[in-house]
Amino acid sequence: MLGMRALAVVTVSDDQNENSRNESQKWTRNQIFTLVSAASLNFSSMICYSSLGPFFPKEAEKKGASASIVGMIFGCFALIELLFSLILGKYGLLEIFSGLGLILGPPIGGFLYQSFGYEVPFFILGSIVLLMVPLNMCILQNYDGIASKESFWNLIAIPKIALVCLLLCSISSCIGFLDPTVSLFVTEKFDLQPGYVGLVFLGFALSYALSSPLLGYLSDRTPRIRKWLMLVGSWLIVLSFFLLGPAPILHIKCQLWMFVLMMVISGFSLSMSGIPIFPEIISCAYENGFEEGLGTLGLVSGMLGASWSLGSFIGPTLGGYLLEKLNFEWAAAIQGGVVLVFSMLMSVYLLVETMHKRRSYSGNSTDEERTQLIPD
Repeated sequence: MLGMRALAVVTVSDDQNENSRNESQKWTRNQIFTLVSAASLNFSSMICYSSLGPFFPKEAEKKGASASIVGMIFGCFALIELLFSLILGKYGLLEIFSGLGLILGPPIGGFLYQSFGYEVPFFILGSIVLLMVPLNMCILQNYDGIASKESFWNLIAIPKIALVCLLLCSISSCIGFLDPTVSLFVTEKFDLQPGYVGLVFLGFALSYALSSPLLGYLSDRTPRIRKWLMLVGSWLIVLSFFLLGPAPILHIKCQLWMFVLMMVISGFSLSMSGIPIFPEIISCAYENGFEEGLGTLGLVSGMLGASWSLGSFIGPTLGGYLLEKLNFEWAAAIQGGVVLVFSMLMSVYLLVETMHKRRSYSGNSTDEERTQLIPD
């Protein structure tokens, strides 16, 4: 999923000892082939979906489809993904490079549409997906599925995990909102051609792609800052979506440079908030008694995949309706407002958790000091 770092599946949790870390960094041939296989499938399928953003809403509008219908069309993809994430998540691994395909699709789709017409993007990108099938049949080996003894309900019953899933859902709703609405807005507001609309999406793509390696490195090397990266990233998403329109209550004039800047900030904030989520939830699951292994990894993958897909369904569906009934400025602000609610709840939870840990640590230190003062 977008913002989730799938390498955590292979490298395991950072909470293990140093020897385990060193062993996990030695990639086997099977691991490399698995990574290539998952990367190729997810990248090619997601780039097909996201390539629709720059041109499909306008084409649908020409054929009489309302903004609500366009949003539902985009949301159907996520709805099916949501259902299968819950069914297959207990046995599957976290998707790889889905986000990269989602964010690179718009500029490629916009360029192909503007240069060659409506049919060519579907033909070329669809052909790429078909070519991935024989490739993966050759390189992907069979693995015995190991189902977790726990269930999704046991996982979601953990307060921190439930709150993170809600936050992730609201963030993915914002990102899903962009697909059916941005092209209509910038075309009407700034009179941009589909190719240039794709470049607007590219600002989002580049900021995500360039910041992901650094934030992934920080997340791996300094596990204690993961939750704060996630929190700061969510607040940045709130800021970017309130200024994307901008929100009418701010009384700021809409300008193209500001819109592009907010798209760039959205991509960076998605990277910051999304990358630490998977390893953070894995650590939380282990701390609450879940067994270590592929079963738990698949369970968490399915849960987070379902949360992302639910938001990806709500975002374009609700966004299309709000765009039709209100306007883009209010629709973006409302999407950001939902993230604001869960960001505030997450802030309170993390502050309480931090204070509780400090008190526990302080109490344990005092007991140890008193014990040392007692003579033998």
